[in-house]
Amino acid sequence: MSTLSDLLAEHTDLSGEAVDHLQRVVGEWQLLADLSFADLLLWVGTDDVEGSPDAKVLCVAQCRPTTAPTVFTQDMVGAVVSEAQHPNVIDSLITRQIVGGDGADTESVPVRCGEHVIGVLTRDANPTRQRPPSALEIAYRDCADDLSRMISEGTFPTPDERTDINSSPRAGDGFIRLDTEGRVVYASPNALSAYHRMGLATELSGRDLASVTRSLITDPFDSQEIADHIRASLSGSEGHRMEADARGATVLIRTLSLRPAGRSVGAIVLVRDVTEVKRRDRALLSKDATIREIHHRVKNNLQTVAALLRLQSRRLENAEARVALSESVRRVTSIALVHEMLSMSVDEEIDLDEIVDRLVPIMLDIATVNPRVRVVREGKLGVFSAERATPLVMVLTELVQNAMEHGFDAGSAGVVRISADRSARWLDVVIHDDGRGLPSGFSLEKSEGLGLQIVRTLVSVELNGSLGLHPAAGGGTDASLRVPLGRKNVASVYSAVTPSSHRKG
Repeated sequence: MSTLSDLLAEHTDLSGEAVDHLQRVVGEWQLLADLSFADLLLWVGTDDVEGSPDAKVLCVAQCRPTTAPTVFTQDMVGAVVSEAQHPNVIDSLITRQIVGGDGADTESVPVRCGEHVIGVLTRDANPTRQRPPSALEIAYRDCADDLSRMISEGTFPTPDERTDINSSPRAGDGFIRLDTEGRVVYASPNALSAYHRMGLATELSGRDLASVTRSLITDPFDSQEIADHIRASLSGSEGHRMEADARGATVLIRTLSLRPAGRSVGAIVLVRDVTEVKRRDRALLSKDATIREIHHRVKNNLQTVAALLRLQSRRLENAEARVALSESVRRVTSIALVHEMLSMSVDEEIDLDEIVDRLVPIMLDIATVNPRVRVVREGKLGVFSAERATPLVMVLTELVQNAMEHGFDAGSAGVVRISADRSARWLDVVIHDDGRGLPSGFSLEKSEGLGLQIVRTLVSVELNGSLGLHPAAGGGTDASLRVPLGRKNVASVYSAVTPSSHRKG
């Protein structure tokens, strides 16, 4: 089954920022589905759906509520609809306004990112039964309407919200609605149970939640911090996920500000009793710590190997042998840095920008020529899984080192620029140097240099990407690397590299 990233990469040309925002929406939308008692579908505009020339929008993600029966028993991801089949989605995409709602069973909400509408979120609910809604249903739907308006305005979800606790409470775990003064308008039965587990002996309705929570939490510093976050949510501050210990109970608390049209209408507080879950998690944390310790030891061993190679190079009188050992030191150090990052990570993912920024000073330090060459980075490389991060780091360091050592005359000053551009489909990186340019008759495919042989193998086999080297406009050389991020077949990409692509060895 295709994931959201795969579908966006195959059928859209959305920017990396837009893709990240859609990922955040999908990361948060279970809450909206539960509060709406509705199925959620995420649609994006596309003109690249094979066999559907009249296609207008494509469903790229689906979410079912846990609080109501689903409307769509079938999987809608991958479905394509035209304007005639689903006019509300097209209308919302074009007018940039919410279409439907006000009691309707279907509502289309434009998803805004900055100044652009990048998709449409539909809420499809079962026809309303002929009975008065309960207090819980009224509170849920009012909050869902506020969140939908915030999505259409681009103010929810936000990229700065803290996500340091992986397990976030859901609406069904415990739901509390606060007014603009921080008093409880409605508290669900599960929320009351969680607070009773924390030691509350009375009701919550009408009480100041920050004060009540502060009085229950055991640690005075934690109690004050959580109370401050609850109050801050009323003024529009970013939501927080917090863990509270009270009288032997452990409760997750999440605050979420409600500010449709830029005006505070209160806040949502979600609570979840995780006392038993925390006990089981301790065993998993022990295993995670073991894995990180393994990465740490691998890093230490690689650093020891690098140190031994460095010592050996100092004893050699042959200049060519010293250069070869220095290059080995750099390569081993690159891999060691990846394992160092993994030893501090809990999700086996690597921030490539941090790795490259740490490697650049090392490359400058061990460079055998041109100490006056500077290396700068522009754009964001982003986060990669561990299995792809290692070959990608190796490729980037080899290309930068190659530019530093072969792109400039001895003693001349210059700049090597790493420019990254990440979209839904590709990571494009250009290593540009403003040096003397390519040697006459050089061919990338025929180069026998070890560095470029390593690069060609890693790019084609490990990354399934493409590499091109060619003269840069205005002088110097560009090494252009393209790495696919989606599942779309990129076999044709390599053939798209110009036959005249060249580089130094």
